[in-house]
Amino acid sequence: MIRAAVLNACGTPPTITERPAPVPTDGEVAVTVEAVPITPLDLLCASGTSYFGAPSTPYVPGVQGVGRLADGSAVWFGTSAGMRSGVDGSMATTVAVPSADVVALPSGVPLTLLAALGLSAVAAHAALTHGGGLTADEQVIVLGAGGVVGQAAVQLALLGGARRVIAVARSAVARARAEELGAAVAIPLLPDDDVASMADRLRAVADGPVDLVLDPVFGVPAAAALRVLRPGGRLVNLGSAAGATAPIESAVLRGGSLRLVGYTNNGLSTAQRAAALGVVAGHAAAGRLTVDHEIVPFDSVADAWARQDAGIAAGRIVLAL
Repeated sequence: MIRAAVLNACGTPPTITERPAPVPTDGEVAVTVEAVPITPLDLLCASGTSYFGAPSTPYVPGVQGVGRLADGSAVWFGTSAGMRSGVDGSMATTVAVPSADVVALPSGVPLTLLAALGLSAVAAHAALTHGGGLTADEQVIVLGAGGVVGQAAVQLALLGGARRVIAVARSAVARARAEELGAAVAIPLLPDDDVASMADRLRAVADGPVDLVLDPVFGVPAAAALRVLRPGGRLVNLGSAAGATAPIESAVLRGGSLRLVGYTNNGLSTAQRAAALGVVAGHAAAGRLTVDHEIVPFDSVADAWARQDAGIAAGRIVLAL
């Protein structure tokens, strides 16, 4: 028997249950799970309101996790729990997952940190590189720098050769943290910001042309950041935390020959995802990449789930199994 966090009804936290150990079928491997993050995608799927439709319940949530194979080697793995009916996820002591969704990790990677980074750091890396075409000596704006994607993006932009990063975040704590992680300057996102005033504040702290914007928030911040891009500059959007729409002017796009790019991890091939995870894991193992996270015992999954859902956790919650 194994222990699993089972979600019995959409909109409620999962609870720990004993169930039979999964038996891998052809093309699957068994993973002994060591750490699982509670991610925004997990919460969205479990709410029953996601674009994938309401999941069939009961099911085990968790779209990713880290653990070990039978030979003791460390791996990251992904699942489609909550997105496909009949699929259980990572929040269990043992899982059976397709081999194609398992990525070997280098030795020395802190598994709880890698769980916290996970697909959020993959999104930051791939949005900067595949989506944004980051090259050496570019100046980058990271919007939403207080979140996991934003924190990772600040560091990954610099690791990818950016000469300077400007961070934007709501709280003073998040701005101070962004500067600790390498941002040259961090400015606030103010409740009464309009596009013009925010653009002026971005221009005031920029050191020459801005080449690339990493945008997990959209809304007014995205429209303001577009105004400070150099001719031919790029904005890569991968979220809408500040608004589902943005007051973007056609003249701004056309006048600067700007590129507005949408990014989703779903657009990555299995090989591209594995390569991005390799980059993230390598930086984490070397101590070059981190994000704020909180490690919580698996038995406390219900409380941890509720706190992550309410936005009152100290960063990304990682369940330690």
